[in-house]
Amino acid sequence: MLRALWIAATGMEAQNLNIDVISNNLANVNTVGFKRSRADFQDLMYQTVLAPGTASTSQTVVPTGIELGQGVRPVAVQKIFSQGDYQKTDNPLDMAIEGDGFFQILLPSGELAYTRCGAFKLNREGQIVTSDGYLLQPEIAIPEDAENITIGTDGTVSVTQPGQTEASQVGQLQIVKFINPAGLKSIGRNLFMPTEASGEPIIGTPGEEGFGTIAQGYLEMSNVSVVEEMVNMIIAQRAYEVNAKAIQTADEMMQMANNVKR
Repeated sequence: MLRALWIAATGMEAQNLNIDVISNNLANVNTVGFKRSRADFQDLMYQTVLAPGTASTSQTVVPTGIELGQGVRPVAVQKIFSQGDYQKTDNPLDMAIEGDGFFQILLPSGELAYTRCGAFKLNREGQIVTSDGYLLQPEIAIPEDAENITIGTDGTVSVTQPGQTEASQVGQLQIVKFINPAGLKSIGRNLFMPTEASGEPIIGTPGEEGFGTIAQGYLEMSNVSVVEEMVNMIIAQRAYEVNAKAIQTADEMMQMANNVKR
């Protein structure tokens, strides 16, 4: 019965982490470019009381054996990089990637980070930046007198200036993809950093084979489904509750055993 207490405790701890993950998903339901997470679990080691295949007689073997599990543990919190819904904004600096790819962002430290959030702005030098002022890479500057900004599906950035009848190109967007995007490290601010698990960034032009295209005037919203997360929350809550009940039941059984002598 003491084993049951520890086993159920691992179940409660696991569901507590599961609720943390679900809560973060729900908190970011309106975060542009956010990718939901999922907690993965594994069963712990087993105590083998009777091994399967043990000889029961000279002619027969035990078909199943007796193996007692020791509980559960979390092994991963995985980012799910499915496509989020698109929101039309008509803002010329809002961009969504249709398909695979990340925007490249230059951090103040000089390192490159990556994001799916395309809610860009202009700084005082006319450079395209994130909401935190981090530069989009490759660096693109919009002329001060630009009357219209056009971003093609292939990432070509063009502007129309006074006195011109044709748009002039001022830059070319490049995006990056990873062999294993789930291996990226989340650092907050809608940014990811590469790791050994994600592999090295592969740079390409939007629309090339394997790379997504750019949709100007749109934002990719969070891929969190509120209904799905609420269902997951209920399941986690009931799992936590039933593990608590197992602890209560084991405690009552121990109490009965202690009272046998009375």
